[in-house]
Amino acid sequence: MMERHWFTPTRVALLLLALMAFIVMTQTAWAAASADTGALSSRPSSFALQVNPRLPTETGQSGPKAPVLPALWNPDPDSQPEPPPATAPMPKSYSAPAPSPALGPQLSSGGASQICAADLNGNGDAADAGEVASCIATLPSGWQCPLQQTACVTDVQGQYACPLGPQHGCAVPIGGSTPTCSPNQCADPSVTPIEEVPPIDDPGTPADGGIDADGNCMGRIEIFSGRAMRCRPPGLSVTFASCCRDKGKIIKDGMGSQLTSLSTKIAVAKGVFNGMSAAFAAFKAGATASQAANAGASALIAGFDPTSLAISLAINFMIEFLFNGCDSQDMETAMLRSSGMCHEVGSYCTSSFLGICLQKARGHCCFNTKLGRIIQEQGRPQLKSFNGVGWGTPKKPLCRGFTPEEFQALDFSKMDLSQYYSEIESRAQDQIQIQMKDKIDAYLKAIGE
Repeated sequence: MMERHWFTPTRVALLLLALMAFIVMTQTAWAAASADTGALSSRPSSFALQVNPRLPTETGQSGPKAPVLPALWNPDPDSQPEPPPATAPMPKSYSAPAPSPALGPQLSSGGASQICAADLNGNGDAADAGEVASCIATLPSGWQCPLQQTACVTDVQGQYACPLGPQHGCAVPIGGSTPTCSPNQCADPSVTPIEEVPPIDDPGTPADGGIDADGNCMGRIEIFSGRAMRCRPPGLSVTFASCCRDKGKIIKDGMGSQLTSLSTKIAVAKGVFNGMSAAFAAFKAGATASQAANAGASALIAGFDPTSLAISLAINFMIEFLFNGCDSQDMETAMLRSSGMCHEVGSYCTSSFLGICLQKARGHCCFNTKLGRIIQEQGRPQLKSFNGVGWGTPKKPLCRGFTPEEFQALDFSKMDLSQYYSEIESRAQDQIQIQMKDKIDAYLKAIGE
């Protein structure tokens, strides 16, 4: 009996053909499945729009009359905008980033070309962080302020209405499917510029007369004259940092030796002005804050006795203030204010947009010594010539000095000079009073009284 072989050449060939046919069929099936998956993934947006339209009126659902947007939002019913995808995020309120000192109050968040402002904390201005924002675009071609933005609701007619009042229209933000409204107005700063008030320009009492052979002034004489100045608290223009803050006593007050000088210039304030101007000019020209501060310190030292100035404190002061976007008058006022030489008159708006204040300033009268400020504060109420005018207004402070006649009429026994005494602890109070009296008598003698 012959032995039977299963793996004959014919059977092997048939097995190989069957295996190849199986592989081909498998690959064809996988290719078809992949093609179907790709087709589905390429159509999600159109599919989503069909099953989740933008407004309830387009869903074909039964029930009460579906709400529709009022004609104010889209006056042309034949030009309905393309509804956004169902996966679009809901609109959110946001605040624009603080501008850099070099750019000023220019905002451009998300490509928006309009901005808005609102007094969110009820303090009378929009000078706090988060109270100025870039507007968001709405359909079909509008803008809406994200500050105090709220969702619209349906009224009795089934139309969308703003819960803040009928004067505020509803609109659909691009990227959001819910109509919203805001009580705050948007505007393009290039069309409606931000209104800026320039810094106070007061050089001090002008020299309106000559000098005689003995060095006496032949013009109008003012005693303890001051200068009108301003500094800015936190706000949009100064990147929400304070340019008025107290950084410590930088200028050391003396015995008020300027009292015996017949010059009407304010030596200390003039020296501070030169120093702050030099620092600010160097910084704007490209110097580092440290280099600019050193330039300012050099000008300060040249302006008056360096022993009356805390040099290291002044340099640190200028570096910090330059980085915060403070200008030369901000720094000058803050330095004199920190040293007790300024009387604050009040606040006023120095930058506004659409009638809303974005930046305030504080008006001051600054003097050459702390003693001058104290005598001005306690002497003016004694004089009828200052009744009704006081210190002027925050925007235009009245900082003139006393005339010789007014100065003679002052009753120093009614003045509290304890603030000044505490500054010079090394001297006895009676010695200070004697020296003050000698200086005053010398001054009156010099002008022929």
